[in-house]
Amino acid sequence: MSTELVELFPRLHELKRTEKLFVIQFLVSELVQEEGDLIQAGLAYPIWSPYDAFGAASIMLNALAETPETKYAE
Repeated sequence: MSTELVELFPRLHELKRTEKLFVIQFLVSELVQEEGDLIQAGLAYPIWSPYDAFGAASIMLNALAETPETKYAE
């Protein structure tokens, strides 16, 4: 850990709650700007959804059927 961070932590601890939230917001904004090339505004990105994932459901049902039943204490 750098000396700057070691010196920064006690000062952050002394901040008021609203000031700490502002610091968090600032740091998140900095991270977003650094990673700006990953996601570009106005473009569509595909995401996986379990909706209509019948193959995955079939695999899970088979795995559950092959797993011995476990009894838990009530």
